[in-house]
Amino acid sequence: MLAILPQVLVDGLTLGFMYAVVALGYTMVYGILEFINFAHGEIFMVGAFVGTEVLLITDAIGALDGMNPYVALFMTLVITMILTGALGVGIERLAYRPLRGAPRLVPLISAIGVSFLLQDLVRFTEAIARNEFYLNTPALFSGSISLGIATIPVKGLVVIVLAIVMMIALTLFVGKTKWGIAMRAVAQDQSTAALMTINVNKVIMLTFLIGSSLGGATGVLFAQNYGTIDPYIGFIIGMKAFTAAVLGGIGNIQGAMFGGVLLGLLESLSGAYMGPLTNGAFGAEYKDVFAFSILILVLLFKPEGLFGEAVKEKV
Repeated sequence: MLAILPQVLVDGLTLGFMYAVVALGYTMVYGILEFINFAHGEIFMVGAFVGTEVLLITDAIGALDGMNPYVALFMTLVITMILTGALGVGIERLAYRPLRGAPRLVPLISAIGVSFLLQDLVRFTEAIARNEFYLNTPALFSGSISLGIATIPVKGLVVIVLAIVMMIALTLFVGKTKWGIAMRAVAQDQSTAALMTINVNKVIMLTFLIGSSLGGATGVLFAQNYGTIDPYIGFIIGMKAFTAAVLGGIGNIQGAMFGGVLLGLLESLSGAYMGPLTNGAFGAEYKDVFAFSILILVLLFKPEGLFGEAVKEKV
């Protein structure tokens, strides 16, 4: 069983980095508004469909053949990030901002409603345009790289590298730039930040713009890595990314990164080894049960997450 461990770890890292980038969207919004944007998983799903449609249209007009795959991926990511970023800003403006002063349950219900709305809109649109809503994404990358003890597909390596780049860029933005400082100030205290001439609404809008752009970009990477998408992929990926954010410490960017990678590794290891270790009593289908059980154990002993800090409720 140890012979397959390096390959299992490679697969777990690929999956974990995708969870980590999606988890950043949850943790950014929660860090500022203390609100769980449950529609974020569907923004990820919209990003996967936008990216796939961009590639399908490019292929249909004959422009994809002969195009450098990295150029095609860059073009797809830029278009997708612009559109999903705008979608996130629109959702915040129409569905969340009018409810900002309402009890916390109200915007949560609104987020769930937006989630179902996006699912049905994508399903309806794709059914009209293509008479189906299970799409196969044109593959930009093929082949694999042998590491000796493991083999990593080129598309998996692209996912890992781009995920790391996005996470580093976000960390530097939040930690070093003027807008990043404003985000941290609003997260600490919105009223005091407003008194210091910080435009709270713009900061919140920027938070949704960045988080949604990253979620959409990760949808493109998911489609490239797994090949087939449907309007329901956002739910399970969103729940796991939210779990990763909670595991690392909701509201903590570094915690979301670590939680996503850890969850991906746990899922991959349990999928590979649970069956042999239990003599077939529990197969790979129980990998989610194992991962969420680890989450429960962590939260029992450290409710704020691995990297979170216990804070008093704001009044």
